[in-house]
Amino acid sequence: MIRRLNRHAFGNGRHVLYWMQASQRPEWNPALEYAITQANALKKSLVVVFCLDPRGEGRQARHLRFMLEGLSETRERLAARGIGFVLRPGPPAEGVAALGEESALVVADRGYLRGQVEDRALLADRLAVSLVEVEGDVVVPVETASRKEEWSAATFRRRVARHLDPFPAPPVHHEVRVRSADDETYDSLRLDRLETLLRTLGAEEDAGPGYFTGGLAAARQLLDQFVRERLEHYATERNDPNADVLSCMSPYLHFGQISPLEIAPRVRAVGDTNAAAYLEELIVRRELSMNFVHYNPAYASLQCLPAWAATTLEEHAGDPREYDYALADLEAAATHDPYWNAAQRELLATGKMHGYMRMYWGKKVIEWSSTPEDAYHALLVLNNRYELDGRDPNSYAGVAWCFGKHDRAWKERPIFGKVRYMNARGLRRKFDADRYAKRFGE
Repeated sequence: MIRRLNRHAFGNGRHVLYWMQASQRPEWNPALEYAITQANALKKSLVVVFCLDPRGEGRQARHLRFMLEGLSETRERLAARGIGFVLRPGPPAEGVAALGEESALVVADRGYLRGQVEDRALLADRLAVSLVEVEGDVVVPVETASRKEEWSAATFRRRVARHLDPFPAPPVHHEVRVRSADDETYDSLRLDRLETLLRTLGAEEDAGPGYFTGGLAAARQLLDQFVRERLEHYATERNDPNADVLSCMSPYLHFGQISPLEIAPRVRAVGDTNAAAYLEELIVRRELSMNFVHYNPAYASLQCLPAWAATTLEEHAGDPREYDYALADLEAAATHDPYWNAAQRELLATGKMHGYMRMYWGKKVIEWSSTPEDAYHALLVLNNRYELDGRDPNSYAGVAWCFGKHDRAWKERPIFGKVRYMNARGLRRKFDADRYAKRFGE
């Protein structure tokens, strides 16, 4: 979906500017391809700018390192296409607006979180030229899928399914007609010494570098391995953290280093129940989270919950808790539960927690917190601090799900009320939980 964010006409600047934020990749990028077509039509070069916003991924070195690894690859691939790349520190409204003064047109990709929407609105007001937003990190555009917040995956699935046949086409790869000239240089941070840049940015190394390498090439390598070796087991074994059948695409999707439009056809071509199960997660569940944060401004608090969930949690807020852990205890994986501790240590060690354990992890924090508000706060802090896909619509929806969002009422019990409950016995019924605990033990 393409839309203008202000009423200004094209200017007479020397280039077209693409402000890259959500779609941090050089290929399968609708915003980039749109910017190329406009630059070609205007017979101008194209420059891409990325702003290292201190309000964005925080100062954790793990997140920044992963992101900068991807941006380094993106810069190289853009240069090969004749496209300039500028890396600037600071909020986008400052860095993009400054370069926008020399631009004929500014193109932005689309983000759904509150800060991303506000940044685009602020930039639209500051620019004297046209600002055009191109949606490119979903299979079905948010407003096309639904014009309102959906109640559950079941209601959303019906709406999105009608737009999947025929399946959305990939963006056309356009040739750049006017290459960025050697003298078209701008002040830019260097990406060839990542560790030096991380120190310059004051990044905090909270948990080590993690397991994953950022960038499109790394994402494609994992995707190839998933389709070739793991997908055939996905439907039956995806909830077993010992089985190792997940795609591990979520960090790459969060940073926009790979497109869901590239992933989906690869998986869809397999055409079996495993492919269907994966596409349910990639399209229905993931894009339901975009629907959630787009239409519900309270997505980062208990106020986002359906009335039944908010009511039942409030009714049981005063129930006694057998355990009441401080945030520091949770962060250090210092609880009485070896399975929960293992999940937290997996997160600390790798930057990603297995999806099924992530649900258990969230549910237990509700049980071990003084109030639902304390639990919600703790989960957001830990999720955003350590998960490579933290601060993502999918993450916010996942935390909210633990409290009843996109779910139904269950049998009433202490603390949870009618919100779905999980326990260690359930883990042991599904898989060898002790094996998992030993894998990420102390």
